[in-house]
Amino acid sequence: MIGRETHDRPPAFFTPQDMFVPTPSARAWDISLADGPVVATAIHDGHAIRPSLRQWLALSPQQRLREEDPLTGLLTTAGDVRIRVPTSRFEVDLNRPRDGAVYVRPEHCWGLEAWHAPLPDAEIERSLVLWDRFYAMVAELLDRMLERWEAVLLIDLHSYNHRRDGADAAPQPQADNPDIELGLTTVDPARWGAAAERFADALRAAPVHGRAPDVRANVRFPTGGHFPEWVYARWGERVCTISPEYKKIFMDEWSGHADIGALHALRDGLHGAVDAVRPLFGRRR
Repeated sequence: MIGRETHDRPPAFFTPQDMFVPTPSARAWDISLADGPVVATAIHDGHAIRPSLRQWLALSPQQRLREEDPLTGLLTTAGDVRIRVPTSRFEVDLNRPRDGAVYVRPEHCWGLEAWHAPLPDAEIERSLVLWDRFYAMVAELLDRMLERWEAVLLIDLHSYNHRRDGADAAPQPQADNPDIELGLTTVDPARWGAAAERFADALRAAPVHGRAPDVRANVRFPTGGHFPEWVYARWGERVCTISPEYKKIFMDEWSGHADIGALHALRDGLHGAVDAVRPLFGRRR
């Protein structure tokens, strides 16, 4: 099988020292580490496609960018540990189960024809190797962090489109499209329900475009994604995963132009939300 690790233990992604840093095995991702219990990830921020896949692409860069989560990597500054994935979700989607992580058919990616022809098995397998390595890296990271902290806060950052009818069409109704949707599908209400409320209240307290943002939970994506489900299955309530889905009020989803003021306001709000719940994540004694 192409690209699979053949030894019993894969290379470590982080050094064994107490203040661990990424090793060359983690070079596929943009990772920054500081000592704290908060991890912020932007797993759909990337736009890069490896050269061997480009001959098969049927989508323009602009079409791909519209379905990616550009600029969400800038929001990861709210985390002590920050992970940005530079690879496009069209190469491998890290928020899907392994058997659906490569968009083989249009129904896998919003009806889009992603490829001119069926992808060779070797190319699919090469993409899945990155999926395997990402999940192994996160497993090592969280295991190491939970040796130090009683619990970890994972901020799983995403964004979504709200003007799918066209660049000049009206946006979709606010009632079904909050400015910030909090994915709380794996949050244990008994352990972390109050923390989630405190987090949401802090987001609402940070104005965007001169008004309090509309923050609600599990509206557009009530079933959540694979990444938080995998985290919960492995660590349970010791990792509180909140998945903010930012409506693209910080950019024009058709042109790709950023609204820097809105982006900074959303970033400040996220920092405030993390600060509001940080005392709940204490160091192990």
